[in-house]
Amino acid sequence: MKSSTLKADLLLLLTALIWGSAFVAQRVGMESMGPMLFTGTRFGLGALVILPLALRGDKGRWREPALWVGGVCAGLVLCGGALLQQAGLVFTTAGKAGFITGLYVVLVPIFGLFLRQKVSGAIWLGVGLAVIGLYLLSVTEDLRLVPGDAIVLAGTVFWALHVILLGQFAHRVATLRLALIQFVVCSVCSLMAAVVMEPISIGAVIDGAGPILYGGVLSVGIGFTLQVRAQRDALASHAAIILSLEAVFAAVVGWLFLNEHMNTRSLAGCALMLSGMLIAQLVPLRGRLKQQHGLPQGDHPA
Repeated sequence: MKSSTLKADLLLLLTALIWGSAFVAQRVGMESMGPMLFTGTRFGLGALVILPLALRGDKGRWREPALWVGGVCAGLVLCGGALLQQAGLVFTTAGKAGFITGLYVVLVPIFGLFLRQKVSGAIWLGVGLAVIGLYLLSVTEDLRLVPGDAIVLAGTVFWALHVILLGQFAHRVATLRLALIQFVVCSVCSLMAAVVMEPISIGAVIDGAGPILYGGVLSVGIGFTLQVRAQRDALASHAAIILSLEAVFAAVVGWLFLNEHMNTRSLAGCALMLSGMLIAQLVPLRGRLKQQHGLPQGDHPA
C-alpha cells in the first residue's frame, strides 16, 4: 500500500471516529438546550472553522451562480436532516441514531431512480438487508417504530437528498466554499427557528459548551476538512468501508460514555444494516472500476 493511501485511510478512520462520537456529544447537548439552538450554534462554529480555508483561492469564483444556488439548497436540506437527527436523539440512543442515519447510503441510489439512474440487484439486496436490520433494531413487538428512531429515520431522507444535491454541484464549484455556504444557511435557519420555538439563554449555551464545541469544531469543521483532504488520495473502496464505521463508533462510544446497551436482537439489526450499507456501496463501485479498466462483468484481473 502506498504511504499516501495509508495516510488517507488513517485520516478517514479518524473522520469516522469523530463523526461517530459526535452522536454522543449531540445527545449530551440536549440536556441543556433544544435541538434547534444546538444545531444552529454547532453549524455556526463549523462555518467559522473552515472560513479561512474557503477564502483562499480565486476570489472571482464567489460570483458563480451555481455556488450560491447549490450552497443555499444544500444548506436548507442539511438543516432539515440535522434538526430531525438532533430531535430524535432526545428519545433514542447515540448508537441507534448512528446506524439509522447511515441508511442514507441505501436511500441515495433509490432516490436516483427519479433521475433515471439504474439500480442494480446488489443495491436492492443492500436495501433488503438494511430494512430487515431496521426492523430488528427499532420496531417493537407490537409493530410500532420507536418514536425517536422514527424521527432520526425521517432525517435520513434529508441526508440522502443532501448527498444527491452535492453530487449535482460539488464538481462545478469550490468544495470548501460550497460547504461554508451550506453551513451558514443551516446555522441561520436553525437559530431563527430556535428564537421562535425554543427558550433561548446564554446559560444554556454555556452549560452545553463542551458538546457544542465538539459537534461544531471537530465534527462539522475539522471532520469535513479531513474527509476532503483524505479522499484526494484514498481508494474509493477504502473510503466506503471506513466511513461506514461511523455507525459502529457511535455505538461503541455510546456504550463507553453513556452506558448505552443493545440486546441480541438490536445487535443483529445493526449487523444487517451495516452489511446492507457496505453491499450497496462496494458492489456497484466494483462494477464501475471494472468498466473503467475495460474488464467485462464477472471477470477478474490476472
